Amino acid sequence: MNKFNSSAIAIAIGLVFSAGAMAQSMSKDQYKSGKDGIAAEYKSAKAACGSLSGNAKDICKAEASGKEKVAKAELEAQYKPSVDARYKVRVAKADADYSVAREKCDDTAGNVKDVCVKEAKAAAVAAKADAKARMKTANADETAAATSAKANNKANEKGADARKDAASDKRDADYAVAKEKCNAFAGDAKSNCLNEAKARFGKS
Repeated sequence: MNKFNSSAIAIAIGLVFSAGAMAQSMSKDQYKSGKDGIAAEYKSAKAACGSLSGNAKDICKAEASGKEKVAKAELEAQYKPSVDARYKVRVAKADADYSVAREKCDDTAGNVKDVCVKEAKAAAVAAKADAKARMKTANADETAAATSAKANNKANEKGADARKDAASDKRDADYAVAKEKCNAFAGDAKSNCLNEAKARFGKS
């Protein structure tokens, strides 16, 4: 399977900076150079997929596309650092992982494939839920840092709410996987499986 040249990507988007320099946004010239580097790497990676066939080719293309999108998001986060930019990087990674995992599910069939797809989706939901929780917590912390202790308490509440929402999203996604696995059974066995899934995830 083709993979990007990680060292070239790192140079292109300026990830070899020192810890101090990392906190600073890059220049327009560096940003443009980074974009050109990412485009070149993607073109090369996509071309390499041409030697493959079938689902292996689809997986290769999904990997190339996913890495391009992640690299672009990381470049934007380096060019204009912000909580939102870091959130978009995490979302891009979740989407990229899901696209590749979804393509890999095509190597299976029937209920095994259905479960594979649900598990891939659950992983994406979990990653995005965590990303959103971290974004909300970071935003709340930034606000609290500039205000009073009262605001800090409010930030802690928002962070707790965000983590609660994330846990709920992940629980729902895991429940969907459990239900899908029950489709491998029939009759009483399926009913028992569904009841166990409902009990485990607190569903009525």
